[in-house]
Amino acid sequence: MHIDSSINGGQSVSRELTARTVRNWRAAHPDGTITYRDLGSAPLPHLDSAGGLARLVPAEQHTPKQAESWALSRQIVNEVKQADTIVLGLPLYNYGAPSSVKAWVDHLIAPGLTIDPETRAGLLGGREFIVIATRGGGYGAGTPREGWDHAQTWLSHGVSPTGLEPRFVTAELTLAETNPAMAELIPLAKERLAAAEREIDELWAPALR
Repeated sequence: MHIDSSINGGQSVSRELTARTVRNWRAAHPDGTITYRDLGSAPLPHLDSAGGLARLVPAEQHTPKQAESWALSRQIVNEVKQADTIVLGLPLYNYGAPSSVKAWVDHLIAPGLTIDPETRAGLLGGREFIVIATRGGGYGAGTPREGWDHAQTWLSHGVSPTGLEPRFVTAELTLAETNPAMAELIPLAKERLAAAEREIDELWAPALR
């Protein structure tokens, strides 16, 4: 399953890298099929007071809005259950994940569908979950904004009840070539992008060899 969330269209680095990832997956799995969801252009509805409580109410007691919201969650969950590998593009927006990704995760947290209601065990484990994380600036150790990237930690925690365990491939300084204030960082940005591309190219390299 291939999921994009960037709102930057053809200028998106995360979209470029997820496309590369999916091409490599297809090369290693020529008989496989791909399902695509674009959260950037077609975001899921956020949970609201009309339908969001469907996850806490028995199905036979659902209002029409709750039934509609629950049906959508079932669809989102089934997309993931049918996938052996999920590839998610995760750009950093205002130091966090895009709200569209938060909505996607909220629909995945569905007792009875992704979480065993008795044992609380996650039901989506055993799948590859490749997350292509992109950051316009630098947030690594020793940088002025070390620790300001809240997307990666949140996503790991957010999906943990379902059993999904993300593996992150990260490209930083993606705004260096378009932000004059970051011009001196362009060589480093190119190195970081190349490193991410190499990591992507190695994901299923043994199968291709």
